[in-house]
Amino acid sequence: MVSEKGRFRILIALVLISGFSQGMLLPLIAVILENSGISSSINGLHATGLYIGVLLASPFMEKPLHRFGYKPVILAGGALVILSLYFFTIWEALWFWFVLRLMIGIGDHILHFGTQTWITTTSEDHNRGRNMALYGLSFGLGFALGPLMTRLVSVHPYLPFLVSASLSLLIWALMFFVRNEWPEDDNPYEVASSSSAGRFKEAFKLAWIALLPPFAYGFLEASLHGNFPVYGMRIGHDVDILSFIIPSFAAGSLITQLPLGMLSDRIGRKKVLALALGAGSIIFFFAGLLEHSVLWLFILFTLSGMLVGSIYSLGISYMTDMLPKSLHPAGNILCGVSFSAGSIIGPLLGGLFIQFLPGASFFYFITVIIFIIFVAITVKGSTSDTDMQTGSGTDAGIS
Repeated sequence: MVSEKGRFRILIALVLISGFSQGMLLPLIAVILENSGISSSINGLHATGLYIGVLLASPFMEKPLHRFGYKPVILAGGALVILSLYFFTIWEALWFWFVLRLMIGIGDHILHFGTQTWITTTSEDHNRGRNMALYGLSFGLGFALGPLMTRLVSVHPYLPFLVSASLSLLIWALMFFVRNEWPEDDNPYEVASSSSAGRFKEAFKLAWIALLPPFAYGFLEASLHGNFPVYGMRIGHDVDILSFIIPSFAAGSLITQLPLGMLSDRIGRKKVLALALGAGSIIFFFAGLLEHSVLWLFILFTLSGMLVGSIYSLGISYMTDMLPKSLHPAGNILCGVSFSAGSIIGPLLGGLFIQFLPGASFFYFITVIIFIIFVAITVKGSTSDTDMQTGSGTDAGIS
């Protein structure tokens, strides 16, 4: 069996290959469906299968983790993803591929829930931010590399699926060398109910504020990828230029993910989140003023990624600080649900904004959302000392 450090490396590798698969699927299936004559609206609706899968799986994951431990849960999630990737090559039908996307959403969420909870629960207070930053960095790197697989379509349409599934299988097999562990069940803070519903309720009550950054990240990421291309073309930008601008957000997040995580270990999660969200809202405001300049959009997208591109991993660390270990599984599930809700709501509201307010900049819409969450984090941070003292992390001692 591998050491604790070896286990951490394997978990991070699993997250990287998961990001790789997700980053590959979004553009790959969109290209294949477009070439098959599927309308853009159906194409976009088809992409929601991943997030719907996350929401469907969320209520049912906590009890199996407590019963079977981390390792079986992660193996089950990984196996579902790998089998679904292989099944894409069996039959090309719109409804069948939607079901497979749903299955990948479920499997990926199970895998992330297990790895995320294992890392946050076993990390010390002084390095939790760094470890979750490495988690976010690995997923972001995989997500950025995934779209490169679309080039293999010219060789054979199914080759990207086979390559991704095979790579996933190799990394997944490493989990058999990891010793299983279970989350802590004892709760010194007297959760009102031993049921999953009771733990979800208690986790939400203690750490609802920490769910806002994952929601904001899902909202922002999905809006920038789903709405901005449409808005960008409407204000006169070329499609090729947009495909160059949008990845700069993810690139910016890779640059600062680890430094911001380590900074949050030193000065507290709330302070870093407030700094990132506040500065991010200012940058998106300037993006609205300078939206016709390709150079400025590239610079501002990169800067925004450097700031708000880390709020998902920071939000998870923030949640972990606020909850006792027995509630970490429930808290991680709620973070995943929050992210998925933002990913679904973001493009919907963004599309309505673009349609009914054509004279207003799309970036002002983003600015308002980010600023509202910045205010919530700041106000909660100045009025919630009692809540933070119930947590176990860095912020409890500095708020």
